[in-house]
Amino acid sequence: MALLLSETGSDASTNSLPRADSLVDEPGAFEGPEKTLEVCFLPGAGDIRGCRGLTRAQLDCILEEARCTILSRMSNAHLDAYVLSESSLFVYAHKVVVKTCGRTTLLRCLRRLVQEATSTLGLQLEWVGYSRKNYCFPDDQVAPHGCFEDELRYLKAHQGDAEKVFDGSGYVLGPLTGDHWFVYVSDQCERPASSATERTVNVMMFDLPEDVRRHFHLQGDEDSDLRAAGRAMTQRSGLKALIPGKVDDHAFAPCGYSLNALSFESYTTVHVTPEASCSYASFETNTALKSYGSLVKNVLAVFRPKRVVLTLFADEAGLRELPRSALFDGQPRLDVSGSTYVRENLSSTQVEHDCVCMMANYTLKRPGASRTATPSSPLRPRIGSLQ
Repeated sequence: MALLLSETGSDASTNSLPRADSLVDEPGAFEGPEKTLEVCFLPGAGDIRGCRGLTRAQLDCILEEARCTILSRMSNAHLDAYVLSESSLFVYAHKVVVKTCGRTTLLRCLRRLVQEATSTLGLQLEWVGYSRKNYCFPDDQVAPHGCFEDELRYLKAHQGDAEKVFDGSGYVLGPLTGDHWFVYVSDQCERPASSATERTVNVMMFDLPEDVRRHFHLQGDEDSDLRAAGRAMTQRSGLKALIPGKVDDHAFAPCGYSLNALSFESYTTVHVTPEASCSYASFETNTALKSYGSLVKNVLAVFRPKRVVLTLFADEAGLRELPRSALFDGQPRLDVSGSTYVRENLSSTQVEHDCVCMMANYTLKRPGASRTATPSSPLRPRIGSLQ
């Protein structure tokens, strides 16, 4: 994803432009797959606004530690969504989700986030989760993100009142000889497990075809208005049909794309790195669907990747709401617009007390027509040294 040259939007300022030291990624060697940090606090403790009581200045300081900045903001009654210079930030009353790509130092913002939330707002930390796919360009990462062992040591090195919350465990799903997924969870939640039914699905796609990548490069004079260019990319790529409703979409120059969308308590986020040598797109949502098969197929119809990594992070109670056919273990192959994706492997594990992680790798075995497919049915969210 390249640098956004200018910025407009509901929460834009000159202070939101990317810092110089966050722009050192060499063209053609950008780490598209995101690192994800989720931090949860005890409901009912502290400021009634919860994490949404954090000011813009506090958020800026937190994100500075991760080497990224806010570009724009959209909100509803349930959460605030921010497009970042490198991916996205979602702030609920009692949960913060940060996704960053490239050479960002995501874990370095954790201490500042916890300090601001506990000291300023009086919140009580109860859950920390961190995950990422293995790196495409591991030698380019900055400490503490050199390898998963370094990341675990960094997490366990936190001291103070929240020490127990950082005494979690690390897990690896998938083949070490191929695409795999690292997960860290520390759960100090004492509420009944049945009270949580959340689930998050992420579709990570690699090796995009040229005609798809072209949608996410600036065309003509689009560099004069990158917000308008973002809207144009949403339309011409087919994402508009997939994500109805209000979205916050951004184009980057000379190429790249980010989108956030909100529906009640759920978010959807899309990020695209269209450079030929490292093409990548991700589609993540925590919308509580009854089945994710149609959604995944519609996403694949838009991007037509050669390689796919699917991940599911769910509370055990949330997983019980889904039929087996709705999960990856019930989908050994995916037929998408004349193309066939075959599942190469499947991994799952239970972490801490009541969280389930699942990962599947798919490979394109029978390419379909070389065109952008229109999703058959849009997503309509319900209410509601390992390297």
